Amino acid sequence: MSSVAVLTQESFNEHRSGLLPEQVKFNVIFCRSGAEDEDSLPTYKDAFPPLPEKPLPEGVQETGNAWTTKIKPLKSSVITQVFHVPLEERKYKDMNQFGEGDQAKVCLDIMHKTGAHLELSMAKDQGLSIMVSGHCLQYNRSYASATVAIPKEHHRFVIGKSGEKLQELELKTATKIQIPRPEDPSNLIKISGTKEGLEKAKHEILLISAEQDKRAVERMNIEKVYHPFITGAYNKLVGEWMQETGARINVPPPSVNKTEIVITGEKEQVALAMAKIKKIYEEKKKNATTIAVEVKKSQHKYVIGPKGNTLQEILDRTGVSVEIPPLDSSSETVILRGEPDRLGQALTEVYAKANSYTVSSVSAPSWLHRFIIGKKGQNLAKITQQMPKVHIEFTEGEDKITLEGPTKDVQIVQGQIEAIVTDLVNRMDYTEISVDPKFHRHLIGKGGANINRIKEQHKVSVRIPPDNEKSNLIRIEGDPQGVQEAKKELLELASRMENERTKDMIIEQRFHRAIIGQKGEKIKEIRDKFPEGIINFPDPTQKSDIVQLRGPRTEVEKCTKFMQKMVAEMVENSFSVSVPIFKQFHKNIIGKGGANIKKIREETNTKIDLPAENSNSEMIVITGKKANCEAAKNRILAIQKELANITEVEVSIPSKLHNSLIGSKGRFVRSIMEECGGVHIHFPTEGSGIDAVTIRGPAEEVEKAKKQLLSLAEEKQIKSHTVELRAKPEYHKFLIGKGGGNIRKVRDSTGARIIFPTADDKDQELITVIGTEEAVAEAQKELEALIKSLDNVVEDFMIVDPKHHRFFVARRGQVLRDIADEYGGVIVSFPRTGSQSDKVTLKGAKDCLEAAKKRMLEMIEDLDAQVIMECVIPQKFHRSIMGPKGSRIQQITKDHNVQIKFPDRDDQQGKYHIQENGEANGEVKEPADPLVPKKCDVIVLSGRKERCEAAVEALKALVPVTIAVEVPFELHRYIIGQKGSGIRKMMDEFEVNIQVPAHELQSDIISVTGLASHLDRAKEGLLERVKELQAEQEDRALRSFKLTITVDPKYHPKIIGRKGAIITQIRNEHEVNIQFPEKNDENQDQITITGYEQNAVAARDAIQAIVHELEEMISEDITLDSRVHARIIGARGKGIRKIMDEFKVDVRFPQSGAADPNLVTVTGRPEQVDEAIDHLLNLEEEYMADMVENEAKMAYMKPSGSTASSMEEPRGPSKGFVVREAPWAIGNEKAPDMSSSEEFPSFGAPVTNARSSPWGPKRF
Repeated sequence: MSSVAVLTQESFNEHRSGLLPEQVKFNVIFCRSGAEDEDSLPTYKDAFPPLPEKPLPEGVQETGNAWTTKIKPLKSSVITQVFHVPLEERKYKDMNQFGEGDQAKVCLDIMHKTGAHLELSMAKDQGLSIMVSGHCLQYNRSYASATVAIPKEHHRFVIGKSGEKLQELELKTATKIQIPRPEDPSNLIKISGTKEGLEKAKHEILLISAEQDKRAVERMNIEKVYHPFITGAYNKLVGEWMQETGARINVPPPSVNKTEIVITGEKEQVALAMAKIKKIYEEKKKNATTIAVEVKKSQHKYVIGPKGNTLQEILDRTGVSVEIPPLDSSSETVILRGEPDRLGQALTEVYAKANSYTVSSVSAPSWLHRFIIGKKGQNLAKITQQMPKVHIEFTEGEDKITLEGPTKDVQIVQGQIEAIVTDLVNRMDYTEISVDPKFHRHLIGKGGANINRIKEQHKVSVRIPPDNEKSNLIRIEGDPQGVQEAKKELLELASRMENERTKDMIIEQRFHRAIIGQKGEKIKEIRDKFPEGIINFPDPTQKSDIVQLRGPRTEVEKCTKFMQKMVAEMVENSFSVSVPIFKQFHKNIIGKGGANIKKIREETNTKIDLPAENSNSEMIVITGKKANCEAAKNRILAIQKELANITEVEVSIPSKLHNSLIGSKGRFVRSIMEECGGVHIHFPTEGSGIDAVTIRGPAEEVEKAKKQLLSLAEEKQIKSHTVELRAKPEYHKFLIGKGGGNIRKVRDSTGARIIFPTADDKDQELITVIGTEEAVAEAQKELEALIKSLDNVVEDFMIVDPKHHRFFVARRGQVLRDIADEYGGVIVSFPRTGSQSDKVTLKGAKDCLEAAKKRMLEMIEDLDAQVIMECVIPQKFHRSIMGPKGSRIQQITKDHNVQIKFPDRDDQQGKYHIQENGEANGEVKEPADPLVPKKCDVIVLSGRKERCEAAVEALKALVPVTIAVEVPFELHRYIIGQKGSGIRKMMDEFEVNIQVPAHELQSDIISVTGLASHLDRAKEGLLERVKELQAEQEDRALRSFKLTITVDPKYHPKIIGRKGAIITQIRNEHEVNIQFPEKNDENQDQITITGYEQNAVAARDAIQAIVHELEEMISEDITLDSRVHARIIGARGKGIRKIMDEFKVDVRFPQSGAADPNLVTVTGRPEQVDEAIDHLLNLEEEYMADMVENEAKMAYMKPSGSTASSMEEPRGPSKGFVVREAPWAIGNEKAPDMSSSEEFPSFGAPVTNARSSPWGPKRF
């Protein structure tokens, strides 16, 4: 029985990562302790627990050492191998069904002959996978391998280009060919496959090698200088030899510094080519001589020519080779090599080529280069088109232009460019200004607006460096005067920006639109008020509350205050309250021509919104300040109370019943409100636990609603029963009856409550009956009888005079539609137009039909009593009377139940008289009687007499009147406002037309036209505005008082304070503007204060008080050890700030690199400076004592790192990991040596045979 030692993860990790310093220390002590600590060592089995043991079979004894037992491996006699046959190698490709036909027969035959088992499967690529399994004797008897040796240099021909030849061979012979890698010295190629394939592959490889044996490769070392004679001009000679001999001759190009010429081909061809090369070489070496000439380095390229063509040309003409030194060489020597009699001609040609081109330069300031080039190179293009052989080069940053080309052409171009440069220098100038890069984008402006304007205005070019250059130099080029003007303007802009500041204001996004105003009118007013400031609102999609202000400090501060005040007012004015007012009283609250509602709006300064006329809502929404909203609410409720004797009562109903009384979507409570004349019933908020329910409305209706609510609540408490009925929606109005009369009868007789659906309910046929079981049953019975009778349709007729037919069928039968809606869908049919019949047919439920008939007779009676009345109002006022979209006239028609018809417009007014038929030629028609009104002025009304008279009065009240208001001429422009916004606002507010006289008239009279009821308010408003403007003028004059004080500039930073804190406080406290001198001002000690006189004086006193304090201050220098500076200053200056605040002094520490690093300056009042110095010296003493104590401690502390290891006492070699009762300790064996390559060999290394080891036999 054997066991295997196991190294646990913990012990492995410990050895791999190394012991920690503490453990090292422990092990040292452990090793020194000797035998007394030996018992504490772990045993081998503890450190390396054995695997579970397996019992031996009976009768078998364990022999030998457990570590030396050699187990003989067993091998299976069955072998399995898988082959893959690609689609292109398959013989049987076209088969209807896989596993049938010849392929299956072949497989069966192989299995029968060999006894092996074959399994076939088809892959996705249509290839065939074959798994062969069987005993090794039966398996693939014909499969073998062989090697073939051919020269190593022939291997690449077997492989072929990209391995194509090798793949072709393997496919052709059905073998696997393995060729040794290039770094492997072996020349043996291994072939695996069938015997037939082996022979075939071997034959093919030997054929390739034999073919390569016939070819030869020769290398000739010939000096580089003779290569041109071998290749010939333009490689003609070497080309002829290659054609003649059939060999390939490879001569390295001139740029490659190699002397070896390689010839490849058949042996005879190579020998012939070599003989020719050798002949030329020896001939030239014997006869050729050289001459060396000096040619300027810059002219070498002209001798070489494009792609070396000039050298080839000289070689072709003279047979002389010209050797040019390389580009990286400073040599100017050119060597000519060839026959002595040809050297002279070649030299002449070299000099001719060298001097055919020249290089010249023109002095031109680099800033003028782009003007010389012109826009898109236009100026330069004119020159280059005339002289295409001249190359003109501009080098950035250099004050010269380089010309290169034929000498004559260069001289002409040089003259032209010099003339251009002279002209530009005479009429152009440049300058550079320094501006902080952070202001560059502001100088450029949005989309380049600012810089483009300056360029166009002053006809200059301005170059502002891009951000990545981080340069502050701006270059201005152009006309001298324009350059100076542009410079001045840019410096002014930059100076203004230096004085700018940016401030972020937090304004809720909901107010942004209100601040901006319709079409940006309000924000335009703010911008006009603060023209130097820039106000940026965030994009609405960002949902940000940050509004950014930018501009001069004072302007930004003023604008901030103004906008904060504006926002505060908006917040205050955004309070909203809803007031329920009976619909019938809305018109009384509005008043005649909106007089009442406007008065309430103006006097309470609130916004009051009424629901639309066609809306069922009774809620009036009031928005503004809370106190103002409450005042407006009380006034509106007072009007309602006065008109309808409105009362308010509270009813106590248990809160648990509230939901059931309200009903689904408020159905039950709404039905009570409608039944009781539209009273308002208000339940407390759900979950509040309040029992009080408020009922508001006319006294009688409130009492009725109260009874119904209490009755319903009682029913709910006792017992409540509900039944649902269905009836066509058109029957509902008839079932309810006029003013709810019909349904009230049913309710009174039964005691049940009947609820009809509202317009918002989905089910329009559902009628709900609520009450006690008996009451509901009785009401259900009555209602079902009524509905049944309505389903019983009858037909009847009535006589209506044809003259009244038009009234009923007018406006697409609107009157008939109203009758049908009100009376259960009764259909009324009038005879066709022109039939002169007076018989009108009615069809519907009997009761509904009778009611409709009765209503129509009432209408006919009204029509018979109708009169026609005329109202004369000049045509020019008709449009005003009609109102926007005819709203005013529609209101009068509705209020007085009359018909109003306006005359057609008379377009002939004011034109020449047109002759009418019947008038004699030349005769003029007599003028109309002035007492007779014109047709175009007559408005016709029809209806009952008393109603028509009331309507006439209402029409006359709408006729506009004009009054004159005297307003000083100088205030007219302020009244008109920016683009007419001021006057437009007043016209909208007072519903009048205000006419301001033309400027040239210089008149003080302003005309106000409108309704008589509106004119008084409009006049008052206009005069009030005049008072405001006059007050503003006076205030502006008072606010512009200026005061100048003289203060030593050294005190200015102290007056300004940190981040402007002190000066901002003075400005805000005294509401003044304080301006300090600019850097370039002459009077650097002048501070200007602007504001109200008393405020300016107070601000001056405040500044002088600060100066007086500063003058009393002293500065003292003390020496503090620089090592304690950081500790005194504290984290982020917290410590020193605390000291400065406590002693009211300023403490300055030396900067890095100062002459005396220990010198500290303390500034302040004498007594405070002394106290601060004492405190600082005490701190120094305390901190220095700490430092000395720390240094003393450090002297006794163990040093870290390498120092620590060097200080340790010497110790012997480590014993490593020690265990007891190890296998090697049982006999005389020693522990394995881990440094021995024999005990622990590396993978793949050869191992010498050694004796048996406790670790078991060596198996490698």
